[in-house]
Amino acid sequence: MSRYERWNAILELLAEEGRLSVEQAAQSLEVSTATIRRDFDELAGQQLLMRTRGGAVTQSVSYDLPLRYKTARHAGEKQRIAKAAAALVEPGTVVGMNGGTTTSEVARALATAADPEIGFTIVTNALNIAAELTVRQHVKIVVTGGVARPQSYELIGPLASGVLDQVAIEIAFLGVDAIDVDAGATAHHEGEASVNSQLIERAARVVVVADASKVGRRAFARICSIDAIDTLITDDGLSDDAAARLTEAGVTVFRV
Repeated sequence: MSRYERWNAILELLAEEGRLSVEQAAQSLEVSTATIRRDFDELAGQQLLMRTRGGAVTQSVSYDLPLRYKTARHAGEKQRIAKAAAALVEPGTVVGMNGGTTTSEVARALATAADPEIGFTIVTNALNIAAELTVRQHVKIVVTGGVARPQSYELIGPLASGVLDQVAIEIAFLGVDAIDVDAGATAHHEGEASVNSQLIERAARVVVVADASKVGRRAFARICSIDAIDTLITDDGLSDDAAARLTEAGVTVFRV
């Protein structure tokens, strides 16, 4: 297990429990208590947790981890989701995309699968996606304005509206922190939710790409209601009952 994978596991345990002792973490991750103490100290230095005597407690940011700590989560599932999402895009399509680890995988899959003679256009508020794909000559990148949020590399704020008001998007791939039949698609941060909402308002078709762990959950800020979502692409960990509820709400569900 790499250091980042270990840190990710520690933060996930903290998000679930709220409080974690050195001994608990060492036993769960099968490493020494000395290693856990060093991990706790480094994560505390980054303000991702608060140290206590003999352990650590959550900071609010632990529920909205920086993107670099999310990349190892459900990696295989996200790659399968991305491949299925890329298959929905015809050559020359204008694609909208917000930030996140799953949409980043979708962007890579699209760039690899696209016809280099025709290409496609991506409209995004995600700086990491724009930076990664700008070297691909067959991909036209349109980036919204806004202020960069370090946790997700997304541009947020009212400056994004100036670009989004001027474009028409054929299909938008939406990464979410949670999706629920009653609550719709939601995000941890209200600024991201606002821009994501504007992005999908410009789209003829909205496809949520999310692993099964995010289904049936709610986050702080609403992006859109469930009836604004046409399709959900998720992994085969989604239960039949959850899939049936979404289907009844009008969402086409693909489990890959």
